[in-house]
Amino acid sequence: MRILIDTNILIDVVARREPFFTDAVTIFELCQQNKVEGCIAAHSVVNMTYILRKNFTLDELREILLRLCKIFTVEAIDLSKLIAALSNRDFSDFEDCLQTQCALNLRADYIVTRNVKDFAASEIPAVTPEQFFKLLEEQECLPTS
Repeated sequence: MRILIDTNILIDVVARREPFFTDAVTIFELCQQNKVEGCIAAHSVVNMTYILRKNFTLDELREILLRLCKIFTVEAIDLSKLIAALSNRDFSDFEDCLQTQCALNLRADYIVTRNVKDFAASEIPAVTPEQFFKLLEEQECLPTS
């Protein structure tokens, strides 16, 4: 199974945001154990640099983001994705539409996010971490609790 991990989930891990940290770390672990193929959009790295710049030194942030690039497949933003996202009036948030364009190109099964409602127009289903874990259990990819 291939998932695109939304920026908010990535930040949950890096910034250790509670009460979301544990679920986000579990997603990272599933990707590191190759139980799930985790992908991120290149613009998530840029967004995280901006959002987290006050939480970390530049060197710390570079190291963190380099590790993310080693863990996950990174999908580039190109002209066709930009034009598709800019032309899509079904999304109110341009960044979420770009996430969807990346997920489509990756042929992701799901977008894992805490903001499912923002992806209502997505052709790729958006699920919360909790919903994602339930899907994995149903497909016998995760042991039940």
